[in-house]
Amino acid sequence: MTAEGAGRAGEAAQAPGAAPRIVWRCRDRAFDLTERALVMGVLNVTPDSFSDGGRHFAPDAALARGREIVAEGADLVDLGAESTRPGSAPVAAEEQWRRLEPVLGPLARDASAAISVDTSSAEVARRALEAGALIVNDVTAMRDAAMPEVVAGSGAGLVLMHMQGTPADMQRDPRYDDAAREVAAFLAARIEVARSAGIETERIALDPGIGFGKRIEHSLELVARIETLAALGRPVVIGASRKSFIGRLLDLDVDQRIEAGLATAAIAVFLGARVIRTHDVRATVRAVRMAGHLRAARA
Repeated sequence: MTAEGAGRAGEAAQAPGAAPRIVWRCRDRAFDLTERALVMGVLNVTPDSFSDGGRHFAPDAALARGREIVAEGADLVDLGAESTRPGSAPVAAEEQWRRLEPVLGPLARDASAAISVDTSSAEVARRALEAGALIVNDVTAMRDAAMPEVVAGSGAGLVLMHMQGTPADMQRDPRYDDAAREVAAFLAARIEVARSAGIETERIALDPGIGFGKRIEHSLELVARIETLAALGRPVVIGASRKSFIGRLLDLDVDQRIEAGLATAAIAVFLGARVIRTHDVRATVRAVRMAGHLRAARA
């Protein structure tokens, strides 16, 4: 799919001169992202998260944090049980589900919480969707051959992310000639794979994978050139929160990166991002809203 063709697919039935309407359909919910961006709060149910060191690994702690994320104003809770930090090893599906099950079920029963499951395992995705998740956030863009069928049959939303390599080796020597164009071309191809499996275009969002097989300059370029990704006609997800490129640029430890993360989130929304994935929910909600007002004033 070309950027032009994908863009037309996401702009159907527009009045002459109207801004393209951007809708993300996730099971029984339709998020209208035409005029505002969503905030996706991160909840890691892992013992080795780079961002919190496993603070929410215990089910009670994870559930409390999930409810706090909702109370802080997040539109989505992104629940993951497998670390994808550089150098991390895969976690078996059964272990992922053992970590997820006691947290996902209670959160999904809260009508105010929209749950995204952060997994590249089709089996984990299937169980999570049966338990009430609305979105599958797949950092491998469906490398698991069973994932397209699982998502297609559920009506769930889908985040397709670009990653060069695997978490175990992605930061060894990532190279691009034109990061924005190459990532966009990869994501356009994955949209076609999803569509061929019966996943409607309106159910798809796209994540360039900041920090996933990217040098500092690549991550900066992908945020600065969001329009290259947005030309595919689907919502762009940016997850720069607490990432190592911020720490390396500004010489900051992981718990000192909030201001830089907020700046990145606000600029990303101003440039066209439609979903911001973050660990720092309350502050990001405010930054994203302000950036949205500024973007609207420019139109």
